[in-house]
Amino acid sequence: MLISALKNCAVAALAALTLCTAALAQATAATPRAAELKIGLVNTEKLLRESAPAQRAFKKLEREFATRQAEVERVARKFRDSSTAFEKEQLTLSDADRRTRQRDLEVLNRDLQRAQRELREDENLRRNEELAGLQERLQKAIQQIAEAEKFDLILQEAVYVSSRIDITDRVLKALADK
Repeated sequence: MLISALKNCAVAALAALTLCTAALAQATAATPRAAELKIGLVNTEKLLRESAPAQRAFKKLEREFATRQAEVERVARKFRDSSTAFEKEQLTLSDADRRTRQRDLEVLNRDLQRAQRELREDENLRRNEELAGLQERLQKAIQQIAEAEKFDLILQEAVYVSSRIDITDRVLKALADK
């Protein structure tokens, strides 16, 4: 019985060894295919910062919000000037005048804060809209390069990138041509 069990164990071990050898041979044969794998990496942060469409989008946003930004700055200056003047004059003002000026300053401050908040919210909303469109254009450009140059894989994030696989400059050039 013990000898029979040992024979069965030896046969199973031999079969497993044969399977492992076949798998190793197959993996070794597949290694040249792995060497043919073409990988690229894109630095999307650099694309969003330096690409021609990104720069046009950000300049467009600046122009779009320039008048509102100037108005908010004008109200902020008015509040600062009024506040400074009130601090200098408050000791010479009557109680009624002092309360009136304080209320006026509080109203002006609330208006300023509301205008700043609304401007920030609107700017963020528009920036997000522009970024969404920009990211779509970036993805299309990356896709076109990947298909034209027969990449198997293109990544957007990595801890380390060899300049050999970094295609960010090619994407920037493709975007500049459009």
